[in-house]
Amino acid sequence: MRTLGVITARGGSKGIPGKNLKLLAGRPLVAHTIDAARESGVFDRLILSTDDPAIADVARGLGCEVPFLRPAELARDETPHLPVMQHALKWLADHQEYRPELVMILQPTSPLRQPRHIREAVALMAASPADSVVSVCPVPAHYHPMNMIAVDPAGEARLFVTGGRLRTRLKRRQDLPPVWVINGAIYLFRAAVLLEAEPSLYGMHSAPYVMSERHSINIDNLDDWEQAERAFQSTSQHG
Repeated sequence: MRTLGVITARGGSKGIPGKNLKLLAGRPLVAHTIDAARESGVFDRLILSTDDPAIADVARGLGCEVPFLRPAELARDETPHLPVMQHALKWLADHQEYRPELVMILQPTSPLRQPRHIREAVALMAASPADSVVSVCPVPAHYHPMNMIAVDPAGEARLFVTGGRLRTRLKRRQDLPPVWVINGAIYLFRAAVLLEAEPSLYGMHSAPYVMSERHSINIDNLDDWEQAERAFQSTSQHG
């Protein structure tokens, strides 16, 4: 199946200004995702969707296609990925008659993602009837949804999932059912889901691709950035 990789890297960033070109472990942030995508060997095309000419120039220098610059109205803080993907696929179809069967979104904010993760996600899709594959990582016990608390109208703390009193909370970690959270590293979907009556990036059926917590670091603020720096240093020190 023709598989398109789309790296999304807009120019604006409030949390970390200029983060996509900021050096992480000595290289621009976007470079780590471009390298992993190219080394995975699964894409017949790898493109960058950006509104920023500087990011586009760096990406081209790293061997990534930049066939267009994203319109400004699709590069706002609140812009979701769905219209960005619809724009990319329509542009490629209209201007280059390219229509992939599979599309993977790769965000530069997941720099610890490895080529094998990309390959394994595509292999999972190929072996599954799912409409999409989404990368996830385990939720630590202290963040487990069955340990979450809501406050009822009377001001009393209640368990968020069951609504029960705190005395009914499962206290042993071993008693908690396993649960995962989407980590933002990989979104893989069949291009046809964008053409449905209610388009989405997921379709009706999604399969989870499990990644380790270490590889799931998602950079949203400076604390995340420092965590990623430490992870790269640890990798270089221990091979």
